Amino acid sequence: MSPFLRPQIAMTAGIAVAILAMSILGTPKSAKAGGKPGDFDYYVLALSWSPTYCAGAGRNRGERQCAPGRAYAFVLHGLWPQYKKGWPEHCRTKKKPWVPKQLINKMLDIMPSPKLVIHEYKKHGTCSGLGPEGYYRVSRQLFEQVTIPARYLRPSKPITIAPQEIEADFLKTNLSMDKSMIAVACGRSRRLREVRICFSKDLKLTSCGVNERQSKLCKQKRIVMPPVRSR
Repeated sequence: MSPFLRPQIAMTAGIAVAILAMSILGTPKSAKAGGKPGDFDYYVLALSWSPTYCAGAGRNRGERQCAPGRAYAFVLHGLWPQYKKGWPEHCRTKKKPWVPKQLINKMLDIMPSPKLVIHEYKKHGTCSGLGPEGYYRVSRQLFEQVTIPARYLRPSKPITIAPQEIEADFLKTNLSMDKSMIAVACGRSRRLREVRICFSKDLKLTSCGVNERQSKLCKQKRIVMPPVRSR
């Protein structure tokens, strides 16, 4: 046999073994999987720090959330069905994932972007097994179940803080919560992006999966919370 053919034969054999293993074990659940509506392990309630968004990506988008006079602090980013590892998204539903305008308007007090309301249902809500009305009813219920610590309601100056301190403040304010149920996410800019809190499918606080490992979501020792807009 030609020595030039041996590497090609070895490579072909390796690919065959990999394909066989995938057929036996199945592909891992991940964000790329379409998922089946209602088939997930727990929810993540994502609370976005609005001043960070408006100081970055939202600065020039002309969105309601970042308009003058909109003094938003923590807002609802979304409610995300999760697997213990990975998550479903854009699940196929019997009906087209359409969010009525009346429902969008009802959500704007805690989720101040019509585009975000529509996007979150299409991407995440379709995997909950609920229609738009049910999904946003549960989203509001869980949002209102979390008490925001007083120091984060309307800070007028930047707060420089460790992610663990933010968690501790939430735990002191929400006594039924423990540190396995919450995680803090930040970006490369060292600004707080969001706080994630985990709930079971029956809407009770629960431990998060590997998706919310603190070491994965924010590696900074100290981060900045930009102040709430004053005008």
